[in-house]
Amino acid sequence: MFDSHCHLDGREYRGRLDEVINDAVSSGVHTMVNIGADLPSSIASVEMAQKYASIHATVGVHPHDATTYNAVLEGELLKLLQKPKVVAIGEIGLDYYRDLSPRPVQREVFRKQLEIAVAHKLPVVIHTRDSYSDTMNIIREYATRLSGGVFHCFPGSQFDALEVIDLGFHISVGGIITYPGSRMAEVAKVVPLKYILMETDCPYLTPVPFRGKPNRPSYLRYVRDKLAELRDIDVTEAEEVTDLNSSRVYRLTETFEG
Repeated sequence: MFDSHCHLDGREYRGRLDEVINDAVSSGVHTMVNIGADLPSSIASVEMAQKYASIHATVGVHPHDATTYNAVLEGELLKLLQKPKVVAIGEIGLDYYRDLSPRPVQREVFRKQLEIAVAHKLPVVIHTRDSYSDTMNIIREYATRLSGGVFHCFPGSQFDALEVIDLGFHISVGGIITYPGSRMAEVAKVVPLKYILMETDCPYLTPVPFRGKPNRPSYLRYVRDKLAELRDIDVTEAEEVTDLNSSRVYRLTETFEG
């Protein structure tokens, strides 16, 4: 299994990261992408990727932290891009739910990081919450120049998902699909499987039966099993197709092909 989005630099894993990663690998999670959300977490993700064979990294500034973005921080991100195993820019985007940064600043910083992705020919990891319309308006400006990417923890409808796919992106689904009445589950049921990635977003969005506890990559199997159930396919097919999708989005296809 391929966990396309996790945050193993969180305080929940301090002092026990080796155990959490070993548990993931022994549970069948062969690859994890640790996601940068600000400069410290981007640095931590890169360092983690150098230490652990199963981990790759992204670097970027989350909309919550958009006010921290400046020329100096951008310079540090550009340096991190030169490190091995950095596979994408992210997570970047807009978040109007918490509004921790002013919306005009969020949009400006989103565009700046999309420009970096274009210049370095890297995919992007998109975060959008209560901001889908503005997020899509910006993405449409860049879609033809971007190297694809993924809308993580996809919040939209099946029609929104098809629009995202039409622009050259994938969507990812996580523990939310195991929750009763989940719209994400309805999307995961009908969107073509070749455009779906699996994620944990750990330590967040823990799947049933561990909901309420910190999430971890080894719980990805519950997402896989639910995805297979929703689509009425074998768990092996759900795993193999989403693994390949993730490897293609992050340009790790040589790990699985050839």
